Amino acid sequence: MEAANPNPTVVLHACLGVGHLIPMVELAKLFLLRGVPVVIAVPTPPASTADFFSSTASAVAGLEAANPSIAFHHLPPPDYPDPDPHPFLQMLDLLRLTVPSLLAFLRSLPSVAALVLDLFCIDSLDAAAQTGVPAYIYYTSSAGDLAAFLHLPHHFATTEGSFRDMGKAPLRFPGVPPIPASDMPHTVMDRADPICTIRIGHYGRIPEARGVLVNTYEWLEARAVGALREGVCVPGRPTPPVYCIGPLIVSDSAAAQGERHACLSWLDAQPERSVVFLCFGSMGAVSAAELKEIAHGLENSGHRFLWVVRTPPADPAKFFLPRPEPDLDALLPEGFTERTRDRGMVLKMWAPQVEVLRHAATGAFVTHCGWNSVLEAASAGVPMLCWPQYAEQRLNKEFVVDEMKVGVVMEGYDEELVRAEEVERKVRLVMESEEGEKLRERLALAKEKAAEAMADGGPSRMALAEFLKHSKLST
Repeated sequence: MEAANPNPTVVLHACLGVGHLIPMVELAKLFLLRGVPVVIAVPTPPASTADFFSSTASAVAGLEAANPSIAFHHLPPPDYPDPDPHPFLQMLDLLRLTVPSLLAFLRSLPSVAALVLDLFCIDSLDAAAQTGVPAYIYYTSSAGDLAAFLHLPHHFATTEGSFRDMGKAPLRFPGVPPIPASDMPHTVMDRADPICTIRIGHYGRIPEARGVLVNTYEWLEARAVGALREGVCVPGRPTPPVYCIGPLIVSDSAAAQGERHACLSWLDAQPERSVVFLCFGSMGAVSAAELKEIAHGLENSGHRFLWVVRTPPADPAKFFLPRPEPDLDALLPEGFTERTRDRGMVLKMWAPQVEVLRHAATGAFVTHCGWNSVLEAASAGVPMLCWPQYAEQRLNKEFVVDEMKVGVVMEGYDEELVRAEEVERKVRLVMESEEGEKLRERLALAKEKAAEAMADGGPSRMALAEFLKHSKLST
């Protein structure tokens, strides 16, 4: 009889979005630190989808190069000759069509301890079932999002109508504050939309997993975590165990690889907590009109700023497609750069966000509320000015402002035009007012609790140990 493999592998099945890949890599590091062999299975887009996925290929290559200790396995591209014209459906189709390749890969390994998959890869539960491999979901957004999404299948089964027709009417889900219907993700706005049907089906499959790992820390989302653990988010069905293992964000040492970015030297010369940092994530961008409003608002505020500008999408339907570098002379008001050169810095496309947020000069963060950005700001103790754009970011905005109380809202985001007066008003509020000081006090505690969560014996470390025991990866 063949002896059992003493070191079975954990397979992490990643989605291709940069905001999903990075926390998956951080999870892989966590497993390796505990002596658990791990491999990240990455889908390979077929040539027919090259336009949509071109930027993710370079992101995957960069993550591989930066993490030589982590094994990456590139699943072969599926046959997809006629891709759906909708980019989001393209991604969902790609992940669904990749399941047979994942199944073959699982069967090729000597021993697999567990399959940990991104929620977008939920069809891969079928591959786990066919191989008898225990499957877990790694949820890379907030526990609040998870609580709301777990409840959506029940909500859709017991109500009529669509969120898009409800305006700002409050939705009440277990574990989260009331959510304006208009702040729900576009993917679930219209119950007649095929995308909505697919996503509700995805959420309905979450309880099939053996457990859910969540990139959060319990102090930050105590109410949502409590509801998840009490099982009230999924009426009539058991909820799998939930493990809060975050915040998993890029470490200082990883962020500092390579040559130090010029903006960090610029920050070195600024007073402590004096700079407003504006960045809308790896894919986010505001309109050309809003870029000018931001510029006027920053100029009128009188505060120092570090601003990452990306080219606005010419066609809203192509929001997620790669875009060229911005022409700052064309996009920003005439003379803006010259007038603010002594207190501002404008960057094209990208900044080392983790390092910027952790810099002593950074005093506020204008953010799209992507969950990685929220965790990075909370862990660094930086107040947030919330300007959500897509996906679950509007939900995160609700939680950041109303539940966590670590940020304020940029009003007008839902009308697709935040005015210069609002930018100036909110920058001054956070940087100058008593309310801003209270935010900083709250953020100082959030930073402290994040460090405690990830320290030896901290809640997130204990949750990881519990997961390893549950999945029989440790005794």
